[in-house]
Amino acid sequence: MSNIYDELNLGTVINAQSWVTRLGGSIMPPEVINAMNQASEGFVDIEKLHDKCSDQIAKLCNSESALITAGCASAIVLMSASIICNRDEKLIDKIPNLEFRPEILIHEKQRNHYDIFFEMTGAKLIEYRDKSSLINKISDKSVAVAFVEAPFLGSGLGIKETVNIAKEFNLPVIVDSSARVPPVSNLFKFIKAGANMVCYSGGKGIRGPQNSGFIIGDKKYIDLARKNLICFSDERARIGRSMKVSKECLIGITTALKLFLDTDQDAVWNEWKRKAGYIVNELLVIDGIDVKLEDGGINREGPQAVIYFTNSWTGLSAKEISSKLSNGDPSIYVGNDGYSDEINLAMTNVQDGEEIIIVKKLREILLR
Repeated sequence: MSNIYDELNLGTVINAQSWVTRLGGSIMPPEVINAMNQASEGFVDIEKLHDKCSDQIAKLCNSESALITAGCASAIVLMSASIICNRDEKLIDKIPNLEFRPEILIHEKQRNHYDIFFEMTGAKLIEYRDKSSLINKISDKSVAVAFVEAPFLGSGLGIKETVNIAKEFNLPVIVDSSARVPPVSNLFKFIKAGANMVCYSGGKGIRGPQNSGFIIGDKKYIDLARKNLICFSDERARIGRSMKVSKECLIGITTALKLFLDTDQDAVWNEWKRKAGYIVNELLVIDGIDVKLEDGGINREGPQAVIYFTNSWTGLSAKEISSKLSNGDPSIYVGNDGYSDEINLAMTNVQDGEEIIIVKKLREILLR
């Protein structure tokens, strides 16, 4: 079937790597696309629209307040700006060119590819190892404790203990939970645990616009994040001005979250599990590999078929197999990072029938 990518001489790919930005996040439901199309057909006061849509996000997440952002990276920057301004709101005019570097504490096992966004405001990340290390590193420069939940990162002290210690020193806790939805419960658990701000991607499991996200949490912090983003009437633009959110994305993420919460997520999960199970059963007979269906836990984003290589395996390495898949026809992208030298296949973006193509291509490569 011809599509817009054909006009650019680009083929679409089969995405068994999950909701990665590199492959376009997720596919928006027709209802979201239709809502965005309607939003594109007229002019509106963006500031009022932003507030209305953010208010709906807050209600849907049972949160005191919310702010829609241009993706989760933008949300991290704005959370960082918020907690700096909580110390002194006049600093909004100086971010990121601060005379000193406010410090955000983070567990050493939660450092990650994206944590640079905490520092884009001029802040500095300070690592800690354990409870005593955290307490010892809190100083008059400290403005917050960051907590990150993502696959194959450490759990640190856990969200509850992190919050309890931070509260002893009157420090807010800010959480990066970009790709942790579904399950639906993750929309609520961090706020329930006492976190002050939590950010999520809108373009992954929620299936909104790929460049959308949102922060939920305490109104006083969300208000400060908003001031760093929405600055139409200010004399100077703030750090968030380069992260503006279009009217189409505001409507898109709000519609997507409503639809997500109205959808039977157990049924969606079970369908992912069926596809993963099909792949596992079809590959079990191949010597030298151990194929498992892994379902649940922080390290797997939904049910996955995971291929481990035993000591008797004499074929290609996981990376070589992945390369053959991505360079094949059709191009198939899978995950490599995990517990060991493995191939993991996430079903979150595998369209109906593509699991059959994946098995065919894997068998061709593995049985050579």
